[in-house]
Amino acid sequence: MEDQPQATGFDPARLRTLVIGCLAALAGLMAGLDIGVISGALDLVAKAFHASTIAQEWIVSAMMGGAAVGSLCGGWMSHQIGRKHALLVGALVFIGGSLACALAWSIPSMIVGRVVMGLAIGVAAFTAPLYLSEIASEQARGAMISTYQLMITAGIFIAFMTNTMFSYSGNWRGMFAVAAVPGVLFLIGVLFLPYSPRWLMMRGRRNEALQVLEDLRDDRSVAMREIQNISRQLQMKQRGWSLLRHNANFRRSIFLGIALQAMQQLAGVNVVMYYAPRIFALAGYVGPAQLWCTAMVGLVNMLATFIAVGLVDRWGRKPILYTGFIIMAIGMGFLGLVLNHSSLGQTEQIISVFMLLIYISGFAMSAGPLMWVLCSEVQPLQGRDLGISISTLTNWVANMIVGASFLSLLQWLGNGPTFWLFAGFNLCFVLVTWRFIPETRDMSLERIEQRLMAGLPLREIGQGRPLSGKEG
Repeated sequence: MEDQPQATGFDPARLRTLVIGCLAALAGLMAGLDIGVISGALDLVAKAFHASTIAQEWIVSAMMGGAAVGSLCGGWMSHQIGRKHALLVGALVFIGGSLACALAWSIPSMIVGRVVMGLAIGVAAFTAPLYLSEIASEQARGAMISTYQLMITAGIFIAFMTNTMFSYSGNWRGMFAVAAVPGVLFLIGVLFLPYSPRWLMMRGRRNEALQVLEDLRDDRSVAMREIQNISRQLQMKQRGWSLLRHNANFRRSIFLGIALQAMQQLAGVNVVMYYAPRIFALAGYVGPAQLWCTAMVGLVNMLATFIAVGLVDRWGRKPILYTGFIIMAIGMGFLGLVLNHSSLGQTEQIISVFMLLIYISGFAMSAGPLMWVLCSEVQPLQGRDLGISISTLTNWVANMIVGASFLSLLQWLGNGPTFWLFAGFNLCFVLVTWRFIPETRDMSLERIEQRLMAGLPLREIGQGRPLSGKEG
């Protein structure tokens, strides 16, 4: 009888973990909608409120400013009230922010609504990957956290499609109102999530933590072993700021988290996500054609993320990152070459769309999901909340800088050089990946921490040379 689940291929524990992971990853759907909605709404909002170029950049980047603050609040909330309750707060705030944008009557009111949406996304962007990393087994951790990025891409695609539908009537308020719907769905879904076993252990609720892990693992001995590992790690309490001041190895992991998130944003993805219709306008597309091309970008973004979900725990983190950065450099480089001409024929227009699709597929299969995976893996337990807070804050600050500068870069540098700049960044990131980023596939969080604190070079805290002869 014990062998029956294996014989039938049905694993209730694995299915339960998958369902819980998908519910938690719905936070990414909210983030994706927030990212995607502004691309279609921006021109309509600008016309309605007579917004200047600078005002448009502020409308776009206000969300990232709110997210930067929200990521810091997410760190505090996830520690004090738990990962589950922090996600609940994020869902409620997101619904309020979406409705505030839909009802905006001026540029300042729109910016306030975008800031509120950003607060919610900042909380979710911190908490959801952390929660997913804590309920997943080490064999499925990469795919589980990549599911969060998959949900972001799904949200972006849905936003691009609804933007296209509403564009025929010019109803930008409807674009924002629709974004509240998944917020409601996520709010309901979070109610059914279990508490994080690590957070329960931090609160001294060992029996509850064991029960959660027994429900999520197919073997009670595996659950017991994981509880024992968590218990050993928790003998030293969270002391992020103290650890930051006194432990050079923790500072190295902080540096790595900052670098990972800055790389993700400087790769240029949100230039595409926020301004895709404007880029297609540069290529000569007009009206709804811009938004249909943008919807194609959203579809490829979502589909290519499945590559990361399928390969991250088989192929490894670094090979996927190498591939993705090279693809992104090629896409941005050739896009800049095409757009550097003042007038484009039909062939050049088609090539520009193709190059943007090449670029976005490279991002979706690599830096999009994997930076969140790695940031959740490389921080030691004692400083994990602080470490992930700082890396998430970096993500949103870099995101805001990119979003607030793109239109100005186009004016200052011109079309071609602007995209060549991002192509150059991606080529540099291939070298950074080789020099600093560890390969963490099939490694427990505890083992990664042990190697970090032993002082091994950053790229060797994952799979690398043995630690004092104790590892094979």
